[in-house]
Amino acid sequence: MSFPRYPKYKPSGVEWLDNIPEDWCSSRFSRVINRIKDGTHGTFNRTTIGLPLLSAKNVYVSGIEISNEESLISEADHNSIVSNGFPRYGDILLTIVGTIGRSCVYSRKDPLAFQRSVCFLRLTASNNPFFFNYLLQSQFFQDQLNRLSKSAAQGGVYMGDVAAARVVYPRSGEEQTAIAEFLDRETGKIDELVAEQRRLIELLREKRQAVISHAVTKGLNPNAPLKPSGIQWLGDVPEHWRIVPLRWASKCCSGDGLSSDKVESIDDEGHAVRVIGGNGLMGYTDQSNIEHSVLAVGRVGALCGNIHVVNPPAWITDNALILDPDSNVFDLQFLSSVLRIRNLNDIASKTAQPLITGTQLSDQRIPAPPSNEQREISVYLEHETAKLDALTAEAERAIELLQERRTALISAAVTGKIDVRGLREEGPDETYLDR
Repeated sequence: MSFPRYPKYKPSGVEWLDNIPEDWCSSRFSRVINRIKDGTHGTFNRTTIGLPLLSAKNVYVSGIEISNEESLISEADHNSIVSNGFPRYGDILLTIVGTIGRSCVYSRKDPLAFQRSVCFLRLTASNNPFFFNYLLQSQFFQDQLNRLSKSAAQGGVYMGDVAAARVVYPRSGEEQTAIAEFLDRETGKIDELVAEQRRLIELLREKRQAVISHAVTKGLNPNAPLKPSGIQWLGDVPEHWRIVPLRWASKCCSGDGLSSDKVESIDDEGHAVRVIGGNGLMGYTDQSNIEHSVLAVGRVGALCGNIHVVNPPAWITDNALILDPDSNVFDLQFLSSVLRIRNLNDIASKTAQPLITGTQLSDQRIPAPPSNEQREISVYLEHETAKLDALTAEAERAIELLQERRTALISAAVTGKIDVRGLREEGPDETYLDR
């Protein structure tokens, strides 16, 4: 869809922005800000029964996402923080530490204490916070924040830098409202399309899991007679399949430690051997500790139980277990699919640092169809999952394009590159804070 342009333009006075509509303003952000304040820098009396504390991770374009059980502080701390200034309905929240640049309009009726990773902006009375919230999301403003971001372990911008950033905007509050309402409507449509694609991706992932699960537990012959496996997660299996404890048909040991000074982040002529940890590729080194294809199983951490087929040369670290199956009993690809369906994370010790031991892994009882059937299942799954993966990639690309479209539309509207005033939908006469 193409949009009209404004009748006349003038120089913006901003080198990287070109022209703006003739009756728009170009100024420092501070000109339209009545108050700007970040959160508290102090420590808090954490309590299991208290009030939530807002941080940068709770601020999204769609609004605040915070539970009543998250980052709880005492009522006394909450009241003390709030008494020193807090966002109120209609203020703009902006993340300024860590993941900088996310913003939303504060829509809660109650005050909420917040950390220094967030600041709130209260605009002068004549300006529409919904318009300026979209302006903060534009590429024009985001680029400024990125340039201002301080290089550190945790990046951030100062409130003074935010206030000094350049903004452009219509003089008329009514025009600001018209643009904000247009963007509400159009980005809402885009967001719904994105949500549809995400639902599709979730369905494709569920379908992929179901296809793998059925193939490795029931086989490819729908008419094969079944028997109870005696294993809860496995259920009934074809009568002619064996159930084999992994310790009878594999070797299991821990990977080997590797000094960080021997690992490079990119591969080069001297470091071309992949380093594999429990969560996959960690970097590259110059030596290998496996001689043939094996499985690496994540053994420690919240995501332990991950399965990786690893071909030599490679170095498998001590964050993973090395499972070396007997090739006369198990096809490597088939076994990897079975273990993923098994979800080994379920057997990990439930401690501060979840752990899977070699003994726990070796104790697993696994279906072992005849070798030729295992290979047929592996070939079938490679073909079927490739089709589902292609559809998933297509949906992910659609999301990427829609999000690019969203950003471009916002940037064009809030910098005056398109004139959307005549595209405003008729509706009840409402103030922007009543929406």
